[in-house]
Amino acid sequence: MSWLQLSINTTKENAVMAEDTLFTASAQTVTLTDAADQPILEPGVNEVPVWNEVVITGLFDDPFCETSARQALLESIEQALEDIDHSCHTEILEDQNWTRAWMDHFHAMQFGERLWICPLHIDPPEPTAVNLRLDPGLAFGTGTHPTTSLCLRWLDQNIPAESQAEISILDYGCGSGILAIAACMLGAGHADGVDIDPQALTATHDNAKANAVNDRIESFLPEDYQQQHTRAQYDIVVANILSGPLAELAPMLAGHTKQNGDIVLSGILKEQAQTVIDTYSEFFEMDKPEFEEEWVLLHGIKR
Repeated sequence: MSWLQLSINTTKENAVMAEDTLFTASAQTVTLTDAADQPILEPGVNEVPVWNEVVITGLFDDPFCETSARQALLESIEQALEDIDHSCHTEILEDQNWTRAWMDHFHAMQFGERLWICPLHIDPPEPTAVNLRLDPGLAFGTGTHPTTSLCLRWLDQNIPAESQAEISILDYGCGSGILAIAACMLGAGHADGVDIDPQALTATHDNAKANAVNDRIESFLPEDYQQQHTRAQYDIVVANILSGPLAELAPMLAGHTKQNGDIVLSGILKEQAQTVIDTYSEFFEMDKPEFEEEWVLLHGIKR
């Protein structure tokens, strides 16, 4: 089976109209992507950001691949959008094993001295290492982003292998659970993960089970966590989220960190680092930032 991909280049003011037009024309899916390499790094509260120049792409099933059907579809789209500035183009996508093609982009990666992240479909290159197996098809962290990489290397360097049952960790904004799972596999005794997305909690549970540490990891929505763990404190608190939420969460995250415990923060751009340092310096002795590309990891010790 083949698919017809029809893409509309336009501006953000016309994005909703273009999206509605594609769905009305029987598109199976519609996606929006950046047309001009414009970063949107930190949206405001309740804001759904759209790039100034955007590509709205609709995917149509096999009957639309016929020349006459494709031409009729294109003409109807052009007619519906004749009053706005736009351009259209179409492409036939031959059927393939999309899951396999996606997975082929991922490979095993080493973080620090002991830790490897290995996709489930690949044999670990270092069988005696700490090999965290992860499904690369999940819509959450796989270790490839610099912010996750910075956190994984910090955990590898700072959790002794013999520390099990002594070190506890809070992973706030856990996503796939990669940081909590890595911590337990490296030697931590228990980890709690918190995330606003219920699917992230499912991913954390599934990945913890795949790595045989599900008996040491629990995951919660924020409201459930606060109700059940109001006074919980941890040896390590890690939060790989954006700088705005990090600043807002500083008193709460500090309250969950034991005296002389570690705070590990990422998801921060270089130009945002000093603001976050200033915020957390009220509670922690903050170290110099660590950098990877334009991203920063911050570490501090609780007073």
